[in-house]
Amino acid sequence: MGIMIEKKEPGGFTLIELLVVVAILGILAAIALPAFSAYRAQGFDAHAAQALNTLAKAEEAYFARNGRYASAVGDLPSYFPPNNVVVTLTAGPQAFTANAHHPEGTKTFAWDSANGGLQP
Repeated sequence: MGIMIEKKEPGGFTLIELLVVVAILGILAAIALPAFSAYRAQGFDAHAAQALNTLAKAEEAYFARNGRYASAVGDLPSYFPPNNVVVTLTAGPQAFTANAHHPEGTKTFAWDSANGGLQP
């Protein structure tokens, strides 16, 4: 009878294999995070634009009841801006202007009722 030698099966990953996987994950994260940040900012910008649309409807309802536009956001009982959206309002006797932006967004939106609403 001869001597039998058992062959060992590899029991795990080598350090090089683990380092390659970590490097690949790092590259994917470096690509994905800026895109995710841009999508997030677009979402905050959409909140600001929506805030102006809702404000315009509330202002028109206020005008229909009172014959004038509200001069402050707090005067509009049916208007509640989305969280963290900063809205400024200036009203005259026959028109109003408003601006809105979100601190984490990239755009400031303007509304001018005398010039057709949301301004480019």
